[in-house]
Amino acid sequence: MSGQFAAAANTQTDGLGRIALSSGYWLTVLIAWLAANDALRRVQATTWARYLYWLTVLAGLAGLLAHGTLDSLSLLKEFANRQDDFWRALGQHIHIITLVTFFTLVMGLPLGVAIHRHPAWASRVFPLLNLVQTIPSIALFGLLIAVLAWFGKLFPLLPAWGLQGIGLAPAVMALTLYSLLPLTRSTSEGLSQLPKALTESGKAMGLSNSQLFWQVELPLAFPVILSGLKVMLIQTIGLTAVAALIGAGGLGSLMFEGLFSSALDLVVLAVIPIVVLTWLANGIFIMLTAISRQWIRG
Repeated sequence: MSGQFAAAANTQTDGLGRIALSSGYWLTVLIAWLAANDALRRVQATTWARYLYWLTVLAGLAGLLAHGTLDSLSLLKEFANRQDDFWRALGQHIHIITLVTFFTLVMGLPLGVAIHRHPAWASRVFPLLNLVQTIPSIALFGLLIAVLAWFGKLFPLLPAWGLQGIGLAPAVMALTLYSLLPLTRSTSEGLSQLPKALTESGKAMGLSNSQLFWQVELPLAFPVILSGLKVMLIQTIGLTAVAALIGAGGLGSLMFEGLFSSALDLVVLAVIPIVVLTWLANGIFIMLTAISRQWIRG
């Protein structure tokens, strides 16, 4: 109905009008979403059933978009005018998230294992990682800009390799520092909660430390590690938008452009993919956690 009304109004204004969904509409959608979640919880729907339901809803919305029913809404007009910029920003956003996830895994998992094997390190490492969490993102970006600019003057090859004061490098470094705490802590706690008798039994069976880690400890700690990885990824998806302020690009570039020019449709156009990416990441990790727990029990 909203699409039909917008199409009629668009015809009357010869395509010059802008018909946007009101705040009341978005509030109604939020209430409907909460009511649907509550109903699924009351009927004790499984995780798979819940996400199948929401995927069906998204498929219906995708069908409306593909059919062109909503093309006359101002949000879709904004997308039509900026779709090249939108896809470029979305690709860059995912690129930053991928790099941050890679570097966090490379650094966070070994650090968590090391803290598990040397518990005394926890009192030194975790206060530092907690301190990073207290630093505002803009301040940390600014600090890294200064550090990288200084290193760029000392080593002229660094800017040629992309390690310069603004852009992708400080954004990935700052987001990786923010992401280390949840993954490192979940890895350490996941391994520490395993019964000592289990480790002793593995050693009694002749397993080496490496075999014991890969075949026993890591699979059993995997659900807890996944929970930390989920927190890290969801946090990174949101914080990546702020990285646009230092020239890293991403959906934040569209969002801040819309804020600075009072173009609310452009802001919404940038925010919706961030919300969808967060929702998808949360759903994927919930299902992965359920699968891993069933696999351990089996």
